Amino acid sequence: MVVGDFAIDLDTVVIGSGPGGYVAAIRAAEMGQKVTVIEREFIGGVCLNVGCIPSKALISAGHRYQDALDSTVFGVQSKGATLDFAVTQDWKQHQVVDKLTGGVSMLFKKHKIETIMGEAFLKDDHSLRVMQKDSAQTYNFKHLIIATGSRPIEIPGFKFGDRVLDSTGGLGLQAVPKEFVVIGGGYIGSELASAYANLGAHVTILEGTPSILPNFEKDMVQLVLKSFKNRNIDVITNAMAKNTEETNDGVKVTYTVDGADQVIAADYVMVTVGRRPNTNDMGLEIAGIEMSDRGLIKVDNQGRTNLPNIYAIGDVVAGAALAHKASYEGKIAAEAISGKASAVDYKAMPAVCYTDPELATTGLTVQAAKDQGIDAKGAKFPFAANGRALSLANTDGFVRLVTNADNTLIGAQVAGPGASDLISELTLAVESGMNAEDLALTIHPHPTLSEAIMDDAELALGLPVNI
Repeated sequence: MVVGDFAIDLDTVVIGSGPGGYVAAIRAAEMGQKVTVIEREFIGGVCLNVGCIPSKALISAGHRYQDALDSTVFGVQSKGATLDFAVTQDWKQHQVVDKLTGGVSMLFKKHKIETIMGEAFLKDDHSLRVMQKDSAQTYNFKHLIIATGSRPIEIPGFKFGDRVLDSTGGLGLQAVPKEFVVIGGGYIGSELASAYANLGAHVTILEGTPSILPNFEKDMVQLVLKSFKNRNIDVITNAMAKNTEETNDGVKVTYTVDGADQVIAADYVMVTVGRRPNTNDMGLEIAGIEMSDRGLIKVDNQGRTNLPNIYAIGDVVAGAALAHKASYEGKIAAEAISGKASAVDYKAMPAVCYTDPELATTGLTVQAAKDQGIDAKGAKFPFAANGRALSLANTDGFVRLVTNADNTLIGAQVAGPGASDLISELTLAVESGMNAEDLALTIHPHPTLSEAIMDDAELALGLPVNI
């Protein structure tokens, strides 16, 4: 403790500067609040620095490399394509990550948001201490938004180190491994497996359940499995990872399938079996904040905890651990502090997986709707009947609209080219209570991938034109 540690008074404090925290801070400043952000590691949080953004950069690089290796379907022939992965990583860091995180810092400066680097520990419901390497400082606050995010889960027998990596380590490799083992076939594992396979690695996914990507429907996952099979990715399901043994130049992974132990050798193994909220060791219990059994902070529909001046958003509260969900909740909390009637109220939360092909879902699936007692049906239009998809030589996949008995759109799924972008129109349609006729009567430009939405709406109405 520093002698003479007199408390400094602050107004609105945000702990964490990821996509939840930095958005909350900026919106609070726009609402007229004097805002201070406390960040222990890097501005932009996991998403911008070692998560969503850099992973998409590697995915894009992998696609470019594959195009350079083989574009003969278009009559384009390239010879001797090579990959300089050091240049790839340099581009990812300096032209993508640094630009975005630098942009956040500029926005903080524009909105007169103060940044304090260090680790926050709550003392009570109106004060906290920020720990730095050689010092500490106490701050009083009027309002607090907790946006501390989450971290990778470390499983027994797989202690993170030089050869056993979390997703951060997987994104930071300085060379493309020849053999790469991924434990966990969820969003992160499947995306990075896809990226490194495109970059030249042979990848093995060990998944403990019967299927990868359990949050997506089976016909969508089958498209990914087909792609994986064609792109040097082995998927072993019902495989329980046991332990690792580091060798001179790699690592051996032992796993169990059908009661029998198997061993696979690799350059690296990356563990992506889930994430846990960053809610421990920060004094939440001392402050009197109510928690769930899973270590999540309990909040109301404005993000407010049981303490009226403290809010929580993003991965530390219930719901999907998605960056855009955190940003949405951050705006709500910031506006609530300013006395607005804003509240979390959505019908559809889109989710995307950037595999090949891309997968996206929003609202309800047909089965989820039926489980809720809704008379629902699905209309499925294939990209094979879409002119733009044909011109891209990328026709695997489909658009599916989920409608109720009145043909109101209650959900949608897209698998295929542009799924990550197309899902936004469908989310808007669900949120707006639009029906299939609304979509069918909306003129979509030709030729575009988005026409598949219009065609699917006509299919849902029983009046298909292009199929």
